[in-house]
Amino acid sequence: MRHWRGSACGSILTMMSVQEQSSDREASGGTIRVGGGPDGLMTYLIDLPPEALPSVCKRDLERAWYAAREAALAERQGAVRGFRFNRPDGSHIDLALADRDARCWVGAVDRTVGIANAPGLSLCLRLLALIDLLARAPWARSLLHLARDGAEFHPALLRAAASQPLTREARFDEAGFQARLSRFVSGLQIEAPRAAQRLSGAHS
Repeated sequence: MRHWRGSACGSILTMMSVQEQSSDREASGGTIRVGGGPDGLMTYLIDLPPEALPSVCKRDLERAWYAAREAALAERQGAVRGFRFNRPDGSHIDLALADRDARCWVGAVDRTVGIANAPGLSLCLRLLALIDLLARAPWARSLLHLARDGAEFHPALLRAAASQPLTREARFDEAGFQARLSRFVSGLQIEAPRAAQRLSGAHS
C-alpha cells in the first residue's frame, strides 16, 4: 500500500468547522462524528485513539479484503477522508486518506459495513494496516499467495491482523505482529517471499 498519511491532514480536518451536514453516531466506547463537505470531503472526529479500537472477526476482515479487491478491480473512486483521533488526555492524532487506492478500499468497506462506528472503523484501519504491513515487510508476504482470481491467506495472518492492537499511528508494529503470529502457530516458518506483486487493481 502506498503511504496514505500525509502532512496535509491538519488542513483537511479544519474543514470540520465549516461542514454543511454532519451526524453523530454512538460507538462502542466513544462517539464518531461524521461530516461531509460540498467538495466530497469526508471528515471524522473519533473519541478513541487508534490503539483503543476493538479487535474484529477474522472472517469479517477477509470479507473486507475481497470487497476492497472487487472495488479496486472495478476502479471505483472513493472520497478523500480526514480522521482526528482524540485521546483522554486532550491530545489527538490526525490521519489523512488521499491515496487513490486506499480511498477505493475504504469506500468499499464503508459501503459494506460502514465506518462510522468503532467496529467498522477498526475493521477498515486493520485492512489498511495489513496492506501496509504486506508492502513493507517481505516476510509477511510469504503468508499470502496472490492469484488472478483472488488471494489465499495463511489463517494465522488474518487472525493476527484481526486481534493485534493498532499503534498510535494506526499501523501494525512489525515485531508485535510477529509475536502475535507465533501465538497462533507454533514453530511457524516464514519463507522468503515471492516476487512482489501489486495488491490491488486500482491505478494512480
